[in-house]
Amino acid sequence: MNIEEFNQASSEDLTTMLKHCVHIQRWSDEILSQRPFGNTQALMDFAKAQASTWTWLEIANALATHPRIGEKKAQAVLSEKEQAFSHQEQSAIKQSTETQLALLQGNIAYEKKFGHIFLIRAMGLDQVEILQALKYRLLNDPETEQRIVKQQLGEIAMLRLNQELSEDENLND
Repeated sequence: MNIEEFNQASSEDLTTMLKHCVHIQRWSDEILSQRPFGNTQALMDFAKAQASTWTWLEIANALATHPRIGEKKAQAVLSEKEQAFSHQEQSAIKQSTETQLALLQGNIAYEKKFGHIFLIRAMGLDQVEILQALKYRLLNDPETEQRIVKQQLGEIAMLRLNQELSEDENLND
């Protein structure tokens, strides 16, 4: 989808598309209310600014729709598009038994400590980097971890939004 198509698409279609990026309705509503955007960069900048306003309750609700890191099969409630995003973002995670076990144990410890799934922008990271981040973040206090999760969820949403937009459109136009 290019910026012209984005600006002209129905609110219903865009709400669905933006939901694929992150399950935060207010974010989608704010983006829709600002149309039309002059270019893709303006849309991306606005979306990023709106992501910085997310509340912890909105983030916690969005986390409920995310699969655990290392789970190759996204939750059944996710759309086909969201499952594809999840698969692509976690493609560098090798599925050895050792890695699966380490990620499972880390996820369980993390969820027990923080009350929500471990979230990381996995695109471009391998399983060693993800496991190191998981172990490191288990040392955080809840407030620090909430800030990190907010930042990571924002990065994931922006990555997905960028993927939804035309690859042939220049972000600097």
